[in-house]
Amino acid sequence: MQYDDSAKHRLRRIEGQVRGVLNMMEQEQTCQDVVTQLSAIRSALDRVTLYVIGQNVEQCLREEIQKPDGGLTDEVLKDAIALFMKSR
Repeated sequence: MQYDDSAKHRLRRIEGQVRGVLNMMEQEQTCQDVVTQLSAIRSALDRVTLYVIGQNVEQCLREEIQKPDGGLTDEVLKDAIALFMKSR
């Protein structure tokens, strides 16, 4: 699967947030501030995960629909739900 620049950009932003949290820890920032940033990172990861799953589902559904027999769209959706549940 090809990943577009949007997903990569989101991950680079998350990478910067992680580096920021490491700096916060080295500067002995408060627990509350560190946890707040960690929560933001988790939320950002959840959003990028859903984005990637959504892109995958769209691509797979398009491929299945183009098949002569109509494909296995139900299976694609089940696989997407399983991926989402695994990410939780």
